[in-house]
Amino acid sequence: MTAKVAATTADRDNHLDIAADLIGRATAAGAEAADVMIVDSRSIGVSCRLGRAETLERAETVEAGLRVFLGRRQAIAASSDLSPGGLADLVQRSLAMAREVPEDPFCGIAEPGEIDRGSHAVDSFDGTEMTAEGLLATAMAAEDAARSVAGVTNSEGAEASWSTSRAAIAASNGLAAAYRRSSGSLSVSVLAAGESGMERDYDYTAAVYAADMRAPEEVGRAAGERTVRRLNPRKAGSARVPVIFEPRVSRTLLGHLAGAVNGAAIARKTSFLRDKMGARIFPAGVEIIDDPLRARGLRSRPVDHEGIATGPVAVVADGVLASWLLDLRSARQLGLRPTGHGLRGTTTPPSPAPSNLYLAGGDRSAAALVGEVKSGLYVTELIGFGVNSVTGDYSRGASGFWIENGQIAYPVSEITIAGNLLEMFSHLTRADDLEFRYGTDAPTVRVDAMTVAGC
Repeated sequence: MTAKVAATTADRDNHLDIAADLIGRATAAGAEAADVMIVDSRSIGVSCRLGRAETLERAETVEAGLRVFLGRRQAIAASSDLSPGGLADLVQRSLAMAREVPEDPFCGIAEPGEIDRGSHAVDSFDGTEMTAEGLLATAMAAEDAARSVAGVTNSEGAEASWSTSRAAIAASNGLAAAYRRSSGSLSVSVLAAGESGMERDYDYTAAVYAADMRAPEEVGRAAGERTVRRLNPRKAGSARVPVIFEPRVSRTLLGHLAGAVNGAAIARKTSFLRDKMGARIFPAGVEIIDDPLRARGLRSRPVDHEGIATGPVAVVADGVLASWLLDLRSARQLGLRPTGHGLRGTTTPPSPAPSNLYLAGGDRSAAALVGEVKSGLYVTELIGFGVNSVTGDYSRGASGFWIENGQIAYPVSEITIAGNLLEMFSHLTRADDLEFRYGTDAPTVRVDAMTVAGC
């Protein structure tokens, strides 16, 4: 068993005061504007394999990231030394860097009138204290359940983790905000042997509150059953057929959409959706929402990291592309207002990113979507990343099950599915089985026709 510990002696209760001190030091030293992000995190993680503990990792870290502006020049530096001497050094390093970098006409913090000074209640923190012993028991229970499934022959192990963090954000424009987050996760992966070789699969659960996580026995049993179900796959011939994506993989389509509506990509003109604002890109009735205030959401936050107001944003409304995801910089490039999607780390400036992004469910069951397919593919795993963000061309390795006459017939593997995201979006049908499990979530979806080719 191994242990890793990153300790800090920083005061964990006065980060907004430290941030204000940093901003004061920076402006006194010549910065025309400045902002600070301080992140204080604690985490514990364990793993086991074949019923034996393998690793234990603990970490406690705190880091401050200072961004300073000299005209249209900006620089950011970070430090875990929050002593007076460490803060003074951080200011000097940031200013020295800012004097050397090229100008950026679109950089800068928000105007005071753009800052959201309201208070949003975001239920994103569980005060539960998790122990290594408790996490290890959870991981072992999951692995035991997976290994007990008939046909499972080996295990890649199980992992369980718990983390909490606090973020403090402040700027010379008057911004001062802080919030806490917690999250736990459990995963297990096992193998099974069949006539044609080994197969593996996994299951996973994650939640903000420990009580919202699926039971370890359920996770393990699902991992084992998924693995055994994949045994003895066949090859699929080449055809153009309907393709159904189960929720674990349908959410990747939202990931491609999020990249395409990212304000930075739109400003660079590197998105296949750059000319589609206001156009219908999904069937009527489709709603895709980004909601940073969702209670117990894995990516919820009360404010974006530039102080801009956050709230639910309809990225797609009734099938029509309705909004980009914009931080201050991309909004300025496009001559638009920011949408509250500016996120940053302690070592990076803000950039656009989604929060809890989801495709609203439809009014038909997943079984009904399958039942209407005479011949097609049900995808449970995607491999590789063959997506052209400029053209929307899509090609990925896949495995899953072949559908015949509305029924799941047999497992298939080593196949490729291909299409174009615009065409796929416009011929998409949603099931009613949406669950919020990953942060980016979608129900089962069916794309009417894609090219399927055996390898």
